[in-house]
Amino acid sequence: MLYLWIKALHVIAIVCWFAGLFYLPRLFVYHAMSEDVPSRERFKVMERKLYRGIMVPSMIATLIFGIWMIVLNPALFATGGWLHAKLALVVLLIGYHHLCGAQLKRFARDENTRGHVFYRWFNEVPVLFLIAIVILVIVKPF
Repeated sequence: MLYLWIKALHVIAIVCWFAGLFYLPRLFVYHAMSEDVPSRERFKVMERKLYRGIMVPSMIATLIFGIWMIVLNPALFATGGWLHAKLALVVLLIGYHHLCGAQLKRFARDENTRGHVFYRWFNEVPVLFLIAIVILVIVKPF
């Protein structure tokens, strides 16, 4: 029963983390398009609060509950390569998360050099991670 609670909390944390991973780059799109100081300052506050208040805690919770599930059920590693592939994607997703944090700092210092079109494409990256991770977990293709 404990395992199922941990799994539920893991999924909840993932949903919250991905909400931030989808929304922060969208804020970057609007921030890059903004031309007045009040708008830029508002986006800085929104981005900072989203990153620090939702994304970082959700990422940490996702990792804690995921590791906890592996500790409770180490046999997961023997079920095929899907878990190894998923964990590799999670590591890359953490890298993307930190890229978002670095970009947030550039915006905070008014040093952004990229346009809104770049961020529109950047915004699609977590969708690819989500698709791949969900397929690995549900279908377990290998």
